Amino acid sequence: MNVRRLIPSAALAGAVALAATALTACSGTAAGDSGGTDGKLAVTASFYPMQFLAEQIGKDHVKVDSLTKPGVEPHDLEITPRQTSRLAEADVVLYLKTLQPAVDKAVEQSGVKNVVDAAALTTLETHSADGHDHAAEGDGHDHGEAGTDPHVWLDPAKYAEIARGVGAALEKADPDHAADYKKNTGELVTKLGALDTEFKDGLGNTASKTFITTHSAFGYLAERYGLDQEGISGVDPEAEPSPARMKELQAVAKKDNVTTVFFEALASDKTAKALAHDTGLKTDVLDPLEGITDKSQGADYFEVMRSNLKNLQKALGSK
Repeated sequence: MNVRRLIPSAALAGAVALAATALTACSGTAAGDSGGTDGKLAVTASFYPMQFLAEQIGKDHVKVDSLTKPGVEPHDLEITPRQTSRLAEADVVLYLKTLQPAVDKAVEQSGVKNVVDAAALTTLETHSADGHDHAAEGDGHDHGEAGTDPHVWLDPAKYAEIARGVGAALEKADPDHAADYKKNTGELVTKLGALDTEFKDGLGNTASKTFITTHSAFGYLAERYGLDQEGISGVDPEAEPSPARMKELQAVAKKDNVTTVFFEALASDKTAKALAHDTGLKTDVLDPLEGITDKSQGADYFEVMRSNLKNLQKALGSK
């Protein structure tokens, strides 16, 4: 596996408990007394995976706004001063620290108190693009301590851990509807468990275990299901690979019976097509689910993840 598990820091060890209680300052305040609209809890999410959790757990009790609009590459998001000032008006801000430096800075500058950092609700790891440890070198993109990979939502089991923390936070922020949040969280976690089983069953017996992708966002998914991710670039989807890396991938494709080079909808497919042309491989979509657009192979997290599963099964020769 192209993965090295990080030993959680002391600060992370108690993170779940801290995140779950981060909203105690407003725990006695009804949603209608703060920034909510029509009595709803106002939640600002940094990008789609956080927005989806808030909507699934909050349902009719929340009004969710996303800082990253559909079609915008989350890594490159820029925050306006007006957006920063409006963050302080939210009842809850839900984000994933280190994924979007602009959001991290805006949250800090806004002075908002009711913050849930999804990265603190699970254990982040470091995943290299090619089986070598490049954590110390970096990838041209700051992903936190020791080059940690933030793409935890692509592992349904880790996403379920985050969902539990978000549910607990919403219960604290809006205790009048705590029972509903708890119920909705349980239902979502059950669905994520079923999705996890689908991936385990669907990828348990394949002709190849190696997949090549332009965006090295699938380290958690690869680790969970016994696969080997070979990234053309690092976790930054726009990074240009070196000629040496392209040559190395040609050798990997031949050795590991790779059939397909994956690209994503929100970034250019130029590099994927170039590699596929040079190696005689096919191309297909593997969506990192950083946003939903008209080009997405599904209308929500579950639909796109199941499309990813089908594309992986086809590329890896599922039996």
